[in-house]
Amino acid sequence: MAEVKVPRNSPDSKPARTQLRVGRLLKAHGLKGALKLELYTDDPDGRFVPGAVFTLQVPESSPWHGKSVTIREFRWMNSHPVVFLEGVDDRTEAESLVRAILWIDQDSAEEASEDDAWYDHQLVGLDVVRDGASVGRVLRVDHFPAQDLLIVKSGDREVLVPFVKAIVPEVDIAAGRVVVTPPPGLFEDLAASDEDESGPAEDAADTAAGDASAAGDASAEGESAEA
Repeated sequence: MAEVKVPRNSPDSKPARTQLRVGRLLKAHGLKGALKLELYTDDPDGRFVPGAVFTLQVPESSPWHGKSVTIREFRWMNSHPVVFLEGVDDRTEAESLVRAILWIDQDSAEEASEDDAWYDHQLVGLDVVRDGASVGRVLRVDHFPAQDLLIVKSGDREVLVPFVKAIVPEVDIAAGRVVVTPPPGLFEDLAASDEDESGPAEDAADTAAGDASAAGDASAEGESAEA
């Protein structure tokens, strides 16, 4: 999936321009103002270059509210991304920025580099369709190193759907939907799923004495389902 792109219409601020959310400052690192960074971009080395300016999303009570920061240095330390910011020279100053979210203006010419890549705001709110019927709506997208997850609001539940082509074969932004082909039980309650699986097994057991062939077929189906 591509870099996280969402409309900047949070309760904290409402600029008219579209911005990219590219990171969050996690914690102070060391004594010289460095901060560990949570990445929301696929291209950190290209985004966090010296001189890059980021808008801050922080609470109104923060002394950084309404301000921006400039990257002085970006480096990897023990596989963790770390940034040094201009004017932030000690741990105390760095700690005042913890949990701040970093935004950058979207280049008007910037587009996703892949045909099957979408920004978060394009996916949130889409109808989730399985076998022609709606099973929920995309609530948000969670990004993890291994894969992205669509968090789908389905009734009173939040269902975690791996955002991979085998399970989400179609994304139709114009039609306002994503098509899913989830494994059995992903959108069903566990109890209902257990009842569905136990019914055929019990039927097969009841008829096994009179119909060995039918029992064999039922057993084969059970082994296939487990595989």
